[in-house]
Amino acid sequence: MSRATTPPAGRQGTFTSLKVRNYRIYATGALFSNVGTWLQSTAQAWLVLQLTGSGAALGLTIALQLLPSLLLSPFAGVLADRVAKRTLLRWLQLGMALPSALLGVLAITGVVEVWHVYVLTTLFGSARALEAPARQSFVAEMVGQDQLSNAVSLNSASFNSGRLVGPALAGVFIAALGSGVFATGWVILANALSYGFVLLALQLMDPTTLHPAPLTGDRRGAVRAGVRYVGSRPDLVLLFSCVFFMGSFGMNFAVTTALMATEEFGKGAGEFGLLGSIMAIGSLAGALLAARRPSPRLRFIVGAALVFSAVQLLSAVMPTYVTYAATLPLVGLAVLTAVTTANALIQMSTAPAMRGRVASLYLMVFLGSVPLGAPVIGWLGEAFGARWALVASGVGVGVGVTLSAIWFMRQDAAIRDALSRRRHRDRPAPAPHEALDLA
Repeated sequence: MSRATTPPAGRQGTFTSLKVRNYRIYATGALFSNVGTWLQSTAQAWLVLQLTGSGAALGLTIALQLLPSLLLSPFAGVLADRVAKRTLLRWLQLGMALPSALLGVLAITGVVEVWHVYVLTTLFGSARALEAPARQSFVAEMVGQDQLSNAVSLNSASFNSGRLVGPALAGVFIAALGSGVFATGWVILANALSYGFVLLALQLMDPTTLHPAPLTGDRRGAVRAGVRYVGSRPDLVLLFSCVFFMGSFGMNFAVTTALMATEEFGKGAGEFGLLGSIMAIGSLAGALLAARRPSPRLRFIVGAALVFSAVQLLSAVMPTYVTYAATLPLVGLAVLTAVTTANALIQMSTAPAMRGRVASLYLMVFLGSVPLGAPVIGWLGEAFGARWALVASGVGVGVGVTLSAIWFMRQDAAIRDALSRRRHRDRPAPAPHEALDLA
């Protein structure tokens, strides 16, 4: 289970790709934006709970935000392979900022209703679905192939640095402003402003030092070609299967942590936000460890997914808020090891002309699978309690990933057997004296 691109020898520095000026500028802007993303994620979850008090409504909100990834990602990948990625990213930052700004204003003015959240979340998710493949494949254009694995891992580290800071800040700000709908609006508005940092970073880049992939042009069947490419490679099929089960059953933390904090332990906004930051400690550690690993391998993805399954089950039986919080760094470490390794493996082992489409299909499976599971996990938490939602999460990931790994090993053995038979068939027959010697 180790099929991957041939890695460079030895370990690399944790921050080696930051030596590239364009990537260093981009990473700085992205860090501010990532903090804003987690500010809004936490504030929006709290807003929905304030408006409805319903775990199912919270799950539906998450589903609506991620559903566009399921529907639009294949076309977003084609767009990323056809249009200059730097230009595309500029427009889509605005596409994410505007719905966030409107939702923030509606909350501040006190006129927000839950259907506003649903509509604006869907618009925000649509822009993010179009932006994500371009953003992921743009990393290779900034740093080149040699430092790609390191840059992908640092992107994850940046995202989880935002996750480390953002939820805790959101909890503090919401509590300081009264813990109501009005407070969430100012936090959401801060996220809308954070996209300006990415726009500034894209403007400050030196385009002459980028390594742009060839654009595919207006070619029919581009989406089908990407699907066929993935289907022809069992290693990518296994990778996609693992992230599907992680997404549909596992990546529902906004639901599970909110329900555990409020329903199971009776905590408020500050304690809820703190749980996200505690989980990010493990996530950040996983991303930084991956940055030192030059060789992304399938076994890391499968192993991390199974560890995640076990830790989710462990967290379900933790008796207190403190002991539950203590399991979350392990959850974050397992998730980021799986996700960062999958992302790096896709970027490093995919043909440059196909990179945008394969990245989009990956995001479609990973992010698009969350809307399939989030409402179910939310309903389970509301109907039977947050602990049963965690149990369903752990069992779903463990069973799904195990079955996927068994399928891959059988496929891999069949391929090896076929290659062995082909080599044997194509080998010339031995001369009589050679046959006698062999006998």
